[in-house]
Amino acid sequence: MLVLLGVLLVVAGFAVGLNPLLVVLASALATGLAAGLSPLEVLAAFGKAFNENRYVSAAWLILPVIGVLERSGLQEAARGLIGRLRSVTFARLMLSYLLFRQATSALGLTSIAGQTQTIRPIIAPMAEAARAVEMGVAEVAPAEAQRVRAFAAATDNIGLFFGEDIFLAIGSILLMVGFLEQNGITVEPLHLSVWAIPTAIAAFGVHGVRILGFGRGRGRS
Repeated sequence: MLVLLGVLLVVAGFAVGLNPLLVVLASALATGLAAGLSPLEVLAAFGKAFNENRYVSAAWLILPVIGVLERSGLQEAARGLIGRLRSVTFARLMLSYLLFRQATSALGLTSIAGQTQTIRPIIAPMAEAARAVEMGVAEVAPAEAQRVRAFAAATDNIGLFFGEDIFLAIGSILLMVGFLEQNGITVEPLHLSVWAIPTAIAAFGVHGVRILGFGRGRGRS
């Protein structure tokens, strides 16, 4: 059970607003120590993962960059940009991002965007600024800001979930192909990928309607 201490540290660190990079590093170190590894062994595990796992390598490169950019005022710059571009509404911003997320995920580029890379530092602040312009206020109230952030995060999740199913080499398609084959049913991965397209279009339409409804609402203060 002690190995789950890292999860607790992540939750607690983010809850009190500590630096995300420091929280993640502390969590990883705590998990390794709780598993019985020495500090040098934990460091060695980081190095091995860095060399062998491209996703871990990407995270090591992305998280420090995002942390430095946020500390340098990335969120404030994003808000200011949208505040100056009056033609960019909340609905247009969210619909554009949803389309971008689905299209890139369908090509297998699932890590090109995400909660850490784009939503927290860029898209959510932009959405808050666009919402403030629509409501005719300098800054949205805290409750409305939380709604906007949650909606931006949901938009990313929906775009990723329904977009990645179109990609031939995604794990879910390969899993279904393997499972069906074991039970005597032969299905080509391309067929599953093609039939995921109508689902992705439907998901875009359903969430698109919700985006338009959210954008037209006056919100709660």
